[in-house]
Amino acid sequence: MASVEVSLKEMMTAVEGALGAAVVDYTSGMALGTLGGSRDLDLTVASAGNTDVIRAKVRTMEQLGLKSRIEDFLITLESQYHLIRLASSRSGNGLFLYLVLDKDRSNLAMARHQLRRVEEELEV
Repeated sequence: MASVEVSLKEMMTAVEGALGAAVVDYTSGMALGTLGGSRDLDLTVASAGNTDVIRAKVRTMEQLGLKSRIEDFLITLESQYHLIRLASSRSGNGLFLYLVLDKDRSNLAMARHQLRRVEEELEV
């Protein structure tokens, strides 16, 4: 099992082109930890904003009566991928992993695979 700090380091080093990573509590919108980012990529603001995305999708699924579990979200920008993976383990319930990637330097399939692996090992 991995702590938040270890998980963040793993997200940033295991995926080529990683620009920033966060572990976020989506009930409050607060980042439990961040790593990377820049002046143009404020991970705390992005974490709070992505919490709204998750809440909206969960609410929509409830209204539609969908019983499936959300695995991840992909937001594609001109130069970046933003991956959001909801934690499903008992110790990670209510959390999500957020990873920002340079679109030209990253392998999206490998990033999704690595994020799934990190999520499985996360323990808070």
